[in-house]
Amino acid sequence: MSDLMTATAETPADPVEVLSPDLIADPFAGYARMRERAPILTGTMMGGPPMWLVTRYADVRRVLTDPRFLNNPASVPGGPDVRTTIMKRLNIPSDLVDYLADKIVEVDGADHRRLRKLVSRAFTARRVSALRPRVEEITAALLDRLAEAARDGAPVELMESFCYPLPITVICELVGIDEADRPRWHEWAGMLSAPLAHVESLPTVFRECVDHVLDLIARRRAEPRDDLVTALVQAQEDDGDRLSDREMVTLVFTLVISGHETTTSLLGNSVLALLGHPDQLALLRADPSRWPQAVQELTRLGPVQFGQPRYPSEEVELGGVTIPAGAPVIPLLLAANTDPRQFDDPERLDVGRETARAESHLGFGQGLHYCLGAVLARQEAEVALHALFTRFPDLSLAVGREQIPWTMRPGFTRVDRLPLRLV
Repeated sequence: MSDLMTATAETPADPVEVLSPDLIADPFAGYARMRERAPILTGTMMGGPPMWLVTRYADVRRVLTDPRFLNNPASVPGGPDVRTTIMKRLNIPSDLVDYLADKIVEVDGADHRRLRKLVSRAFTARRVSALRPRVEEITAALLDRLAEAARDGAPVELMESFCYPLPITVICELVGIDEADRPRWHEWAGMLSAPLAHVESLPTVFRECVDHVLDLIARRRAEPRDDLVTALVQAQEDDGDRLSDREMVTLVFTLVISGHETTTSLLGNSVLALLGHPDQLALLRADPSRWPQAVQELTRLGPVQFGQPRYPSEEVELGGVTIPAGAPVIPLLLAANTDPRQFDDPERLDVGRETARAESHLGFGQGLHYCLGAVLARQEAEVALHALFTRFPDLSLAVGREQIPWTMRPGFTRVDRLPLRLV
């Protein structure tokens, strides 16, 4: 074990592989075992450098909010760079690593404040509220297509026909991705979100993605539009907020991928969860004002399993373990969100749970790196789920629940396909 993993408190020595198929397939049981085994465990990711896994709510929240825990290992002298190590293992060319390693969620200090200030203009509560009619319009059109596809009583597959196209359409319109290019982003996102299954293709995929965004930036520079890419280009030309093309590529890449992947997963998981809890669905049908609170509760139970690695800028005592400066620390969000020390009967879906109303859950993170798109994701989920269950009150699974496949996504637990009958 490296010097970075030396601790002054006894810690289980057997490292946990956080991307193991068993853990991804049954995260609730797996994280419960880890959480009760110890508050802090040793782990690894894809055979990379050793890291600390934080399992309990209070400790995870501290990692997310304590300013000593940094997102960029370069901010801590001697800290191992987990991200770059993994990219090398995936054979990502060195000239592309810089485009993809320093995403907004992976920078600190002045650089993070500058990038977040620029991008947050597109995600203010007022701007997101103004998008609601468009979200409702897209949702209604997708539900019309579902109804047409099921006209003869045939089942429909919800992930590809509803859960994916809604958030990808919204984020692409906001960012400025042309409709003709969205199928390419769908293909890229599928490969990038399951890298272990596409190792041989990843170098080509990354290069195509970077080249595509560079071309998009050049086109928006020549012909501005009312979208985020144009706003970033114009900000690049301001003396006060200069962005490099590399920074813009990284921002666009992060926003498009992150801006639909989590919401797609949240929608599919939520539909399955509500169909499995008809008492909770009945409460929502009787009182639609509960939907915002319900979305918070559904977010608490997934789909995000763990957050970005953090690196303490100095030696930190956490969960009875002394963690050295620079040691990578992984906050296990799902383990924290189902910690019985924080939530009563934590694995039970309760759309009236007060802790969800207060957003004490960590599904969107906490602190300076709280998810930029959280307000938009919640709005999309509220609109989509309410409309789906209202339009199709007899919605049901077309197969047994045990036949619903789950996809392997690093850091996510997600329904892969969701066949439903509408009537």
